Amino acid sequence: MKIIFAGTPANAAATLQALLQGESGLNEVVAVLTRPDAPIGRKKILTPSPVAEVAEAAGIPVIKTKRVDSDTVQAIKDFEADLGVIVAYGALLGADALSSTAWGWINIHYSLLPLWRGAAPVQNCLLNGEKTTGVTVFQLDEGMDTGPVWLSVPAEVQPDENAGDLLRRLTALGISALMQVLPEIASGLRRPQAQVIGDEPLASKPTREAAKINFENSAVQIENQIRAFNPEPMAHALLSQTGESFRILAARALGATDWSSLGDGIDHKIGLVSIQKNRILVHCGQGTLLELKEVQPAGKKPMAASDWARGLQSEVIFQ
Repeated sequence: MKIIFAGTPANAAATLQALLQGESGLNEVVAVLTRPDAPIGRKKILTPSPVAEVAEAAGIPVIKTKRVDSDTVQAIKDFEADLGVIVAYGALLGADALSSTAWGWINIHYSLLPLWRGAAPVQNCLLNGEKTTGVTVFQLDEGMDTGPVWLSVPAEVQPDENAGDLLRRLTALGISALMQVLPEIASGLRRPQAQVIGDEPLASKPTREAAKINFENSAVQIENQIRAFNPEPMAHALLSQTGESFRILAARALGATDWSSLGDGIDHKIGLVSIQKNRILVHCGQGTLLELKEVQPAGKKPMAASDWARGLQSEVIFQ
């Protein structure tokens, strides 16, 4: 089966690499579609996408474009692929593009569709405290992740996983699902099942504003926010003394607290940082505490919260 692959970031590159390594004469990746080179780092050096790097190393033709226009569609058609496989490409495919291969396009989505259709299923899963998630291989249509499903594979969300951790695990699960589905599609042994779409929430892309912590929320809500927005765009707060932005990379919710048990002079002031028995605690809404594990003050590298707290000279309150 001749395959054209579309994708851009690291998880898509891992999927492409698995496709290439899994080839045994049954599948052939004839071309790759990815986003153009982008400026990376402080020096803004133009750098190929992770998918482009894998494809170029393997000697596979690469089409780099921000949008799939008529010229791109024709370029895809010229490769006469049987099937398109897409993972986080970063642009929509219109009707012409969807019909540019003999059997259309399939997509790996990192949720159990129809739940969390959209750009950021992993972040929204964690933000909403979901305990289970999974991957879905489905046939692309012109809707937003609305096409019929070839295969869904569930997975448990681990208690300490952030979005980066969970995405890496779901990427591996998605690769396994793809490898199972491809021969079944080629042989006609599997048929996709239509989605039954109701009022499930959509997975909107997280913004920096959404990543700003409000300590009036409960510690559980804030922990979910921190996990969901690591590594992008990172949960953050402002230090009331300086107004500087302060990232919180990892934390744990402790729940409702008997404040009298913490010692004399401790009251529940929202956003206040307390150090109790070598634990760095922030007072949150609903009488809860958040234990800071890893932080990143402005202009500094990530560090253990305990190391940061040793340098404190005065009371710290988060806005």
